[in-house]
Amino acid sequence: MTEHPTKLVYFAWVRERIGRAEEDVALPAEVETVSDLLQWLKGRGEEYENALQYPDVIRVAIDHEHVEHRERLAGAREIALFPPMTGG
Repeated sequence: MTEHPTKLVYFAWVRERIGRAEEDVALPAEVETVSDLLQWLKGRGEEYENALQYPDVIRVAIDHEHVEHRERLAGAREIALFPPMTGG
């Protein structure tokens, strides 16, 4: 069975630090939740480590719906990572 690639989309300073706006990835089987994804991404290189050094502040949306970090990724087509919103 072939898993479909998952599109990761990065916004604002997350995008700037990683150096790309989006990418398609095949997630390993052990990456089951948003929290797992953030940990896995941090291991992909210095730019990811820099962007995600404080994973608790990263906001995440799965298929355009904001979710908690404990949310499961099963079936996700698109996962977006955002920095925290600033007030104003």
